[in-house]
Amino acid sequence: MPPKRRGPLQTVQRETDDIKRKVDALVQHAAKPDALDRTEILERCKELQRAVEEIMKTLKKLSKADEPAPVGNYDQSKREEETRLLTLHERLQSLALQLQPHDEMAGPSSSQTDQESEEENSDEEDESSEDEDAEEEVKDDYDNDDDDNADSGDEDIGPTATGQGSVSYIALSAFTGEEEGDLSIQKGEVLRVLSKNKDGWWLAQNSKGQKGLVPKTFLKMSFPQDSERENENEDEGESEEEEEDPDIKSRKTSNWNTVRKAVTEIDATDVLSAMGAIPPGFRPSTLSRLLEEGRSYRASHFIQPKLGQSQLSFKDLHMDPDTGKVHGRPSRVSLTLTLWSCRMIPPPGVGLQVLSRHVRLCAFNGTQVLSNIHTVRATYNSKSPKTWSFSPRMTGMLPCLLDGDCFLRYDSESPDLGILFELGVTYIRNSTGERGDLSCGWAFLKLFNESGAPITLRTQELTVHGGTPFEKDTMDTTSIKRGYPTGVFQQMLLSRKIPKLVVKLKSVNTRSRELLNLLPDTIVGSLSTIHLLATYRQILADALLLDRVTMCNADLICSSVLASFPDVLDQPDLMDAFRKSWTESESNLRRSDKRDINVLKQMFVSIYMGSVFPLLYSAEMPTPCWADEEVESQRAHIIYSPYQKTSVKTLLSSQCSHQAFDIIQVTYDLISSAQH
Repeated sequence: MPPKRRGPLQTVQRETDDIKRKVDALVQHAAKPDALDRTEILERCKELQRAVEEIMKTLKKLSKADEPAPVGNYDQSKREEETRLLTLHERLQSLALQLQPHDEMAGPSSSQTDQESEEENSDEEDESSEDEDAEEEVKDDYDNDDDDNADSGDEDIGPTATGQGSVSYIALSAFTGEEEGDLSIQKGEVLRVLSKNKDGWWLAQNSKGQKGLVPKTFLKMSFPQDSERENENEDEGESEEEEEDPDIKSRKTSNWNTVRKAVTEIDATDVLSAMGAIPPGFRPSTLSRLLEEGRSYRASHFIQPKLGQSQLSFKDLHMDPDTGKVHGRPSRVSLTLTLWSCRMIPPPGVGLQVLSRHVRLCAFNGTQVLSNIHTVRATYNSKSPKTWSFSPRMTGMLPCLLDGDCFLRYDSESPDLGILFELGVTYIRNSTGERGDLSCGWAFLKLFNESGAPITLRTQELTVHGGTPFEKDTMDTTSIKRGYPTGVFQQMLLSRKIPKLVVKLKSVNTRSRELLNLLPDTIVGSLSTIHLLATYRQILADALLLDRVTMCNADLICSSVLASFPDVLDQPDLMDAFRKSWTESESNLRRSDKRDINVLKQMFVSIYMGSVFPLLYSAEMPTPCWADEEVESQRAHIIYSPYQKTSVKTLLSSQCSHQAFDIIQVTYDLISSAQH
């Protein structure tokens, strides 16, 4: 019987096992007191490092199709091997630091070291364009870097003005070492770079003589004039603000500061980029940062009435005197859309566990977010890692968080008005447990053409760009375009490899248009909730326009529905529970009652107080936490518990506990709630 053929992945696993045995033996030998030949051990350490790098290159080129026979959990096995190789490389790097002679503290001086550095960096430039792209993006983010300072790539280290054999760099941000061999640094600290490694971690030495590894994205080359510039900036301070460009001043009225922070801030994302854990074009999520700033970009804020210029009347909430209903207000933009799919979206690399893939959308004019930010979670299939889909087919009611059918209303004459889509992932870093939000790219759909006419409502294939809306960089296409023929067929093949977001714009039917016209002039949300939002607006209009003694009266209004429903609107699982109870009750109504607004208002209050309100203030209900599977499961267990039936049983049951009563749970404050 012929021997069983060994697959490429199995070969890599055996080679990794062999390297591990050699590393273990080398570490034990170096720890012996009689190990005097440190130079020989150091040379052996470098040979093993090169062997690990070669195996890593081979592993990255492997695919499932290379295997002669099916391999179970292929992707997971491949990730495990990458993790093992990274661990071995870090052990060897740490050992090399311990063995390095003390006279090399000032940096490499031999011609052999310089030659090796040149060879390594030339190989790196030829083998991977991703590091170059990441470097260029970091350079662009810092306006203080001039052409001479664009030497943040892995180039040969030359002597500085001080005559020493290493280059001085300034730390752009503080970095705390996470593993053995890392060097903790403070912002503004001057360091000497001793060597530059291919993986983006540089060997540096501080003023105290301590040395270790630092991410290259945290460093900027130091020049003598840098300190002079810093002193000038401190002395001039306010005078620079007075001479600010008018265009920059106008941006202060928008959320430019938040976006600027997302573009330029050095954080864990830059470290992940330097380590190759995320593809080029990924950035900290801009829209996630805006959502974290409070309620300014949440639906709970935009559902509230907007005060007019006099602050004594409402701009977007009026009653029809003939019918007693809310007067419908058409907006310049009132449409529905369906998120269809995302194609060719590169996944994060090793070391990150993805908790959620989602798309955030809002009204946008090129410089400012104009509406609330609505989130739709994508469904993911490991067999197609670069494809996202929406609105999965499932039994029962589709959760609004997964529903790709959305609506958008905005009333503005801006010629650049459109919809901003940000593709994002929420991740957790396996080594540290750190959570974060990344933008995988963005797309913008302009809703009006050059002549001011609305665009045609049809299916749109939008190109996904890397970076942020303020730094246009088509994701992962530079390597595709290089050397590619310009023929029609080749261009068609190229277009299939560019990341795309497929969105279908649809006209609004008569019934949906009637409901949308009852909503605020500006709001984005799930199409499955518009009937609840429209009914809430009717209850809100009754309390603010009919039941108040005068329009100048701003006393607190006793209404649990008005006080708490906006908070429920920001919690999709509670909205799903509300929709479920509403659908069950509505199915028992007569056809005439389904169009009677008074019947619907009474049913709204009854269902809300009987099912949702007790859950909102339940002491057992965990605080919402985005993309936390454990918290979401606990909340679902409580929401659909058999004890959640009627308000009386729930409030008086000994099996349920509630938060301490607060007057804000039952009082609506017009002054603090209304949009100004």
